[in-house]
Amino acid sequence: MHNLLNTIWLIPLLPLLASVWIALGYIFKFNRGEEGEAQTSRTALTASGISLLLILIQSGFAILYGAPGQIRFSPWLVSGDYTIFISFRLDTLGLIMSMLVAFISFLIIKFSVNYMHREKGFQRYFIIITLFNSAMLILMMAGNAVMALLGWKLAGVSSYLLIAYAFERDNATANANQAFITNRIGDAGFILGIILSYMWLGGVEWSDILKSDNHLSHLQTAFIVTGFLLAGLVKSAAVPFSPWITKALEGPTPSSAIFYGSLMVHAGVYLIIRIEPLISNDPVILPLIFIIGFITAAYGFFSGLVQTDVKSMLVFSVISQIGIILMLCGLNWFFAATLYMVAHAIWRAYQFLLAPSHMHLMSQPTRPVTQFLQHKNGLYTASIQRFWLDHITDWVISKPTQRLARDARNFDEKVVNKIAGVPSQARSISSLNQLETINMVGKAQGAAGSSMQWLASVFGWFEEQLVLKTGSEGLMKIIRHLGAYVSQIETLLSQPRYLIILVVATFVVIL
Repeated sequence: MHNLLNTIWLIPLLPLLASVWIALGYIFKFNRGEEGEAQTSRTALTASGISLLLILIQSGFAILYGAPGQIRFSPWLVSGDYTIFISFRLDTLGLIMSMLVAFISFLIIKFSVNYMHREKGFQRYFIIITLFNSAMLILMMAGNAVMALLGWKLAGVSSYLLIAYAFERDNATANANQAFITNRIGDAGFILGIILSYMWLGGVEWSDILKSDNHLSHLQTAFIVTGFLLAGLVKSAAVPFSPWITKALEGPTPSSAIFYGSLMVHAGVYLIIRIEPLISNDPVILPLIFIIGFITAAYGFFSGLVQTDVKSMLVFSVISQIGIILMLCGLNWFFAATLYMVAHAIWRAYQFLLAPSHMHLMSQPTRPVTQFLQHKNGLYTASIQRFWLDHITDWVISKPTQRLARDARNFDEKVVNKIAGVPSQARSISSLNQLETINMVGKAQGAAGSSMQWLASVFGWFEEQLVLKTGSEGLMKIIRHLGAYVSQIETLLSQPRYLIILVVATFVVIL
């Protein structure tokens, strides 16, 4: 049993290594094109299959001998008094969710082999999907909040890359940016929870954060919970953060299934269930979670009734089910919420994977709007407009972030560049001939600019007088002279008398 636990780190590591190997193969051109699809798919399937097998074996031993709980390996990051360990938490929740992630990841990778056949981004897709597999396993198995944040961030990056899979389309990149910006709010909450845990508890191990006798005041506990709760609500697309997930369907269907149908969308709920000991008896947080869950369920239900395409209908159904899971958490029924989450993840992954076939088999128009909505114009209009939540979040979150980025760029161009003496309009260079014919040292302004101009002139003289000259001129001439002197010294040192003198001198220095 002990030897088995020592290999537990292989479960998230193998998919990560598969991602790196596929990326190296693409860089060095030994798995590109249709000929490289077999090798790419075998690498991804083998890594995910072995990870699934290892977690199943570990779960079998847990059934026989009990869950191992917290497993700590060597230190990972050390800074002053702060130490973060490589640790895993294989309690009942961790084992259940790890099995779920490994199982669904393996099935969807298997499904993707044929679905993505002859796609020009085949290798890129499998690089990202195996990275996501590793990220989710790290998140579910993490023994401390920092390792969980690592998996959390890697999963977010994978999501961003697959939303923008068709990066040549402006709509795909715009939707990826909106999802990326919104999820940074959740990341900020996660980091806040980690910082406060370090400040008030002295560590970030889940065993330290979740212990019942942590001697925290009610206010301190509320602040830590607020950070993690915010992260969970954003990642699981609860109201008011729901619109980002409806924009995330730009990626291939298998990625929609694994990200927004089954696994990543439940990562936020998993985090809320993970911190159950901190919120299980809180008279304020539990009702708040219930209310948010109820609003989320209603938003997903009514918005889903008026959708006319399969994937949009499914994603709003996902939102409504996430709301129900949050309501179960708000009622303090965390075990029921876990079982419901597992069942929903499996069923929703199946529905998303079936969606393309369902679209091909459709031979009649989309179903009409339900009767009770047809006679409620106000509710029908609100449902069509998705309760205007898309416009609100775009106005409150996306647009200010884009304006901030634009202002930062203008500040660089109009202030920083002038202080540094950078010319306001840089000339583009399209060929080596242009590089050799134009004067690269422009007119600078300011003290910093004058210094940089002088330094650039020195480097320019060095290149012109030494590096760029050929034949018997410049740097090559100096190198040849130095080489001749070194050869003469080497010839002298190879003679016996000089070698004896060198050995005697060495002994004198040592003694």
